[in-house]
Amino acid sequence: MAHFVIMGCGRVGATLAHTLEDAGHSVAIIDQDDRAFRRLRQGFTGRKVTGVGFDRDTLQQAGVAEAYAFAAVSSGDNSNILATRVARETFHVPHVVARIYDPGRAEIYQRLGIPTVAAVRWSADQVLRRILPEQHLAGDFREPSGRLVLAEVDLDAGWIGHRISEVEKAADIRVAYLTRFGEGMLPETGTSYQDGDTVHAMLPVDRSSQVAQILAKAPAKEL
Repeated sequence: MAHFVIMGCGRVGATLAHTLEDAGHSVAIIDQDDRAFRRLRQGFTGRKVTGVGFDRDTLQQAGVAEAYAFAAVSSGDNSNILATRVARETFHVPHVVARIYDPGRAEIYQRLGIPTVAAVRWSADQVLRRILPEQHLAGDFREPSGRLVLAEVDLDAGWIGHRISEVEKAADIRVAYLTRFGEGMLPETGTSYQDGDTVHAMLPVDRSSQVAQILAKAPAKEL
């Protein structure tokens, strides 16, 4: 069980809170308007914190210092980005994501190293894929037999600057494409992994845990 902090108790925020609680995790949800908590179902056992999501005291009340992940899904782009940066840079939350409404800002946010999702119908699912590792197994695509899945894979920062071909060899996967600065790109022979990249790879479902363990570590140094 892990602790998750959500900023914004709109439809997406409430959906995230319920999904995470159903998965057995502890949840704290922040909103400036305590009336927003009415969207939460009866029996919701998570923490409800009224306050500004990028305020340090508010975040501390929500238990952000112990959080595995932080998701900012309020209605304001600036607030979401600011709160996400505070969570990551001040409280060192390992997994953060911000929902945005202006896709034109995506490149700026990606350069800051902040994963973002667009304000689309399936944004709750996109957020979960970035903060809940097991959600990656759902993948973007499964071939008919169900043996292979196209999924996002997380890489240790030690992979930055290494070629994608090295990643493929180490984990025995095939990288289908990268998301860089909010846009998809096909990796070429000399393409290297950069800070802020999202890697989408095809891999066997039954090796997903092994792949995650391999890529969660920095690559071995050559002697």
